Amino acid sequence: MSRQFQYQDDVLIEKSFNWKQMARLFNYLKPYRSAVVKVVLVMMIFGMLTRLAIPLLIGTAIDQVIDPSRGSGHVGFLIGLVGGMLLMYLLRWWAQHYTITHTNDIGQKVIFDLRSALFKHVQSLSFRFFDKRPAGSVLVRITNDVNALQDLLSNGVVNSVIDITQLIGIIVILLVLQPKLAIAVMITVPLLFIVSSSLRKRTRMAWQTVRIKQSRINSHLNEAIQGMRVTQAFAQEKENMTFFENMNRSSIRSWNLASSLNQLFGPVIEVTSAIGTLILLLYGTHLIQAEELTVGVLVMFITYVSNFWEPINRLGQMYSMLLISMSSAERIFEYMDEKPIVAEKPDAKPLPHVQGHVRFDNVVFGYEPGRPALKGLNLDIQPGMTVALVGHTGSGKSTIVNLLCRFYDTIEGRVMIDGTDVRDVTLGSLREQIGIVMQDTFVFSGTIRENIRYGRPTATDAEVEAAARSVRAHDFIVNLPNGYDTEVQERGSALSMGQRQLLSFARALLADPRILILDEATASIDTETELRIQEALGTLLDGRTSFIVAHRLSTIRHADLIVVLDHGVIVEQGNHDQLMRSGGHYRGLIEAQYRFLSA
Repeated sequence: MSRQFQYQDDVLIEKSFNWKQMARLFNYLKPYRSAVVKVVLVMMIFGMLTRLAIPLLIGTAIDQVIDPSRGSGHVGFLIGLVGGMLLMYLLRWWAQHYTITHTNDIGQKVIFDLRSALFKHVQSLSFRFFDKRPAGSVLVRITNDVNALQDLLSNGVVNSVIDITQLIGIIVILLVLQPKLAIAVMITVPLLFIVSSSLRKRTRMAWQTVRIKQSRINSHLNEAIQGMRVTQAFAQEKENMTFFENMNRSSIRSWNLASSLNQLFGPVIEVTSAIGTLILLLYGTHLIQAEELTVGVLVMFITYVSNFWEPINRLGQMYSMLLISMSSAERIFEYMDEKPIVAEKPDAKPLPHVQGHVRFDNVVFGYEPGRPALKGLNLDIQPGMTVALVGHTGSGKSTIVNLLCRFYDTIEGRVMIDGTDVRDVTLGSLREQIGIVMQDTFVFSGTIRENIRYGRPTATDAEVEAAARSVRAHDFIVNLPNGYDTEVQERGSALSMGQRQLLSFARALLADPRILILDEATASIDTETELRIQEALGTLLDGRTSFIVAHRLSTIRHADLIVVLDHGVIVEQGNHDQLMRSGGHYRGLIEAQYRFLSA
């Protein structure tokens, strides 16, 4: 058996280097520009100037003291020069220490801001965005891709400014010392940029491929871990391992290719440096023989040229870092540029406290073009009514509640609450007044108390306990090792399905919504637990407009209104007794379920 993952967002972006994207990334440095300027100035004043001053002191020592044909040989003067050099080295060490400490702090703050902005934006995106992307792929953008920018934002920007300034300073000094020799040495610089530019696109695309394959590995891992029970139940560990190893090998090959291309920058700079040094020695010797240059100035040149290639090498590494970061930045801003399909209008107003009158007015909706899930649905629900939505899988039951919560927007028609179109109000004020209990109850890592309080974070301990008592959850909670302070594992795996469901009821009750949705809330529990939950439902539904989506029809007998759907159309509606007497779709569903249970 073979599998192949094809994710919408895992495609190679065939674009040239986008400096606008990098400028956009560097905008996250703006809040810290004063700190950046301070670090750059300190390093420029102390670090760069000391680095430029040391060769001058060495050359002066050679010409004025050491060279017997030119110098005085005065030892005291030499000691003064050596002392000056020692002071320069100490100042440079202090400047480097200051720079490293503060650039790391700035970088961490920028990474914090960027990751927070990305996570906040992802939370604002509509369900359609998540329908087409695996959770692991989204996780990689927020973690790995943001982390990949850390070195660039921590050290890259500041060091690049310092290195460029140092290069300019060296070039100016070389031109002042001996213009002809300086020009001869600089001939090699255009060669460096010609060769490195040819590697640019290939390296950037190679790193982008690495990011894509790492994203696919993380997506598969997320899926494999969540589906581990299924994997073990069907004894597919070997096949799963083979598939993962193939993905891993492919990722390693991509990394090796990108790394080998990246490593070419170093040898290119070394070869260019060697050529420049050869020109310097040959032409410098000629100028000394022609008495146009002293030995001390030649030593200065050699030291400055050595210092010249050092920042060039760092800038080359910075460029490699930029290429790596570019692939991550493109992927991050691809998400940041996603617009929520369900978005608030500029003039959206908060939804006032509602009574719970819900109306669907000729609603048409489809998840995919040409495949409508609802076809001109009309439904009028009065405040406090309990409405059951029944029908075969794919009939449109969950679509109705998705539109009511405005997880999606209608294609035609309106969804209204107390006469207000849900598209005209803020999303927060709408969803605060709607509570949802789903079939797969999500339990967060933390205590039982924290999970119940998730419905209303400001609730007191007494209110949390009262909500648990009301939905019959208190008894099982107090029998746990630490009662309400018992830590539950991720997704509540240590709790039974029924216990998790009771927690979700307590959470919904504590939130006190005016409209309540139970989406297959009792589909995966045993009959005994269902009886306990039915008692809890009496408390939960009291005084609220409620929508119950259910396949287990025994749970909806007492609903005020039962709406029977078939392929996005209401085929019947009424209470249980009315629909049973009519002998239509609903009665057929009831009889089919009884036949199945008695078989």
